[in-house]
Amino acid sequence: NIILLISFLTASDFSYQGWAGLFAHQWFKLATFVALMALFYHAWVGVRDIWMDYVKPVAVRLVLQVATILWLVGCAGWAAQILWRV
Repeated sequence: NIILLISFLTASDFSYQGWAGLFAHQWFKLATFVALMALFYHAWVGVRDIWMDYVKPVAVRLVLQVATILWLVGCAGWAAQILWRV
């Protein structure tokens, strides 16, 4: 995350070419993807705790947890598709 922040703060070209040049490096794509995976894991832990604390019927809680997992996996796949398309 530090690498991403430093790269963002030191960038002077915020045009499409600047962003495409920044994401042209595989290591930058990988670092961004790792940061996104950490964000998705953090989201999973938070939403899972909400479901566990406030949804008492086990079947409903299981459905909500599975839906959350599917949503986050879909977001991760979409993020990978976007990152490696550039």
